[in-house]
Order: sequence, then structure tokens, then C-alpha cells
Amino acid sequence: MSYGYSVKLIELNKSADRRNLGVRLGRICIKHDVPVVRVAARLGVSRQAVYNWFAGVSNPKPPVAKKIERYISKLQR
Repeated sequence: MSYGYSVKLIELNKSADRRNLGVRLGRICIKHDVPVVRVAARLGVSRQAVYNWFAGVSNPKPPVAKKIERYISKLQR
């Protein structure tokens, strides 16, 4: 099943700085077709925050960054 990331979000993610933790998370989630709503629920943030991270518009705050690192590790297994 595809969760249908928009072409716009995918393009924003591709053009964003790959060193950004939220952008890295976005690339992995897009690759593995993990829905934004699942990521938001898992990290305890809004869907809008996740979209903004994926697009490189904003950066996650330090407490959430630690959760993201663990989540990325889990997704890459």
C-alpha cells in the first residue's frame, strides 16, 4: 500500500540539506512508505511538524532529535 507522498514534498525533501536530521528522516520514511501520521504519533508531535522537517523548513528540537535518531535506526534494520 502506498501512502502517497506528494510530488511536492518529495521534491522539497530531495532538494533539502541531507545533513538535517528531519530531512534524513523524511528520506527514509519516503523510501519505506511510512505514513507521516505514524511518524508524528511515534514521536509525539504534529503531522505539520513532520512535514516541515521532511521539507527542510524546520529542525526538530533536541529532545525529539534523540527520538528521531532511535526511530531512524529502527527503520533502517
